[in-house]
Amino acid sequence: MNLSSCDLNAVPTATALDPPWLRPRSAYVHIPFCAHKCGYCDFASLAGADHLSERYLDALEREMRMTLVEPRPVDTIFIGGGTPTRLDAPALGRLAAMVRHWLPLNPGGEWTIEANPGTLDAEKADVMAEAGVNRVSLGAQSFQPRLLAALERNHAPEEVGKAVEIVRSRFPRWSLDLIFGVPGSTLDDWRADLEATLDLAPSHLSCYGLVYEKGTNLWKQREKGDVQEVCEETERQMYEHVMDRLEASGLMLYEISNYARPGHESRHNLVYWANDAYYGLGLGAAQYLDGLRTVNTREMSAYLKRIEAGGSAIGPNERLEPEERAHETAMLMLRRTVVGLDRDDFRTRTGFDLDVLIGPVITRFVGDGLLEDDGRRIRLTREGRFLADRVLCEVV
Repeated sequence: MNLSSCDLNAVPTATALDPPWLRPRSAYVHIPFCAHKCGYCDFASLAGADHLSERYLDALEREMRMTLVEPRPVDTIFIGGGTPTRLDAPALGRLAAMVRHWLPLNPGGEWTIEANPGTLDAEKADVMAEAGVNRVSLGAQSFQPRLLAALERNHAPEEVGKAVEIVRSRFPRWSLDLIFGVPGSTLDDWRADLEATLDLAPSHLSCYGLVYEKGTNLWKQREKGDVQEVCEETERQMYEHVMDRLEASGLMLYEISNYARPGHESRHNLVYWANDAYYGLGLGAAQYLDGLRTVNTREMSAYLKRIEAGGSAIGPNERLEPEERAHETAMLMLRRTVVGLDRDDFRTRTGFDLDVLIGPVITRFVGDGLLEDDGRRIRLTREGRFLADRVLCEVV
């Protein structure tokens, strides 16, 4: 469903009486600049565009003013990219001031910024900490030089530890990202990556199986036969090993790809997995408000020109019908491996009875050993985690 820009430009007014899944309590802000576009990356990111950073921040501030209209208090903020820490310290300070004004963080809230090793220094970290950022997500991906090269990452393994030392002393919470299933990798490589990671004592880890996103350099290399995917059995062994090794270290799987010590789960991502409302600002940013899902244009020139002309940067948009939203909510909630899909919570949020909506699907996958059902919650079994895509595709 397409709506005119005048319908999309400002967010609907939410009240304190609205339930949390309708009242936006989270915000995503996108910074697209990178030193290099990694081969697997499908995000709205740009290399060689640093000269546009001030103009981009001007446009971002204007989008905040037009979209939010007034400051909107939130519980979680996530500044992602791209590489937000590609900005220099003064620009980061300006960004933080904008976010703090338009999206004031509620007491006890979580404010995360993504950072890449090699782009983070003490000055930038101090700027962020002083502004109120209290969580950093570091993109390590691997500790093996040849695997970093395969991913076209431009940091060295030792830079991860240096970044962790900068972060550890300034931020109460931090996380590392890792990727398994990199072309040319073995189970021993993955074991070594996990041990190197655990030596740094993170309280949160995101461990993703590599996805060949269409149009990326890595996807093109695979299509030409220049790289080969890790075989399915090896990738299964990698996933099995990470679940077991991290559990033994006190990092519990709470979402298909995310592990944390108790109390260190990503509160921002939990909003997505509950299908709650959130703001999205910046190039390519997604937003979900009042049942309307929108995505800003991914073209930098279009984003700048449209915002500077006083218009909306929104491109694709879709109004979800109640039943569509209910299916999507069930799919996202099933990603949560501990909380799972609670029948009463689901009915309260969507107005639908879960067993009426997808009862036969639940029964079949319970019979297949991919879901477990205790009468209150439905969750993926251990085997179901390996085949999660199959289950989730049928739920939605």
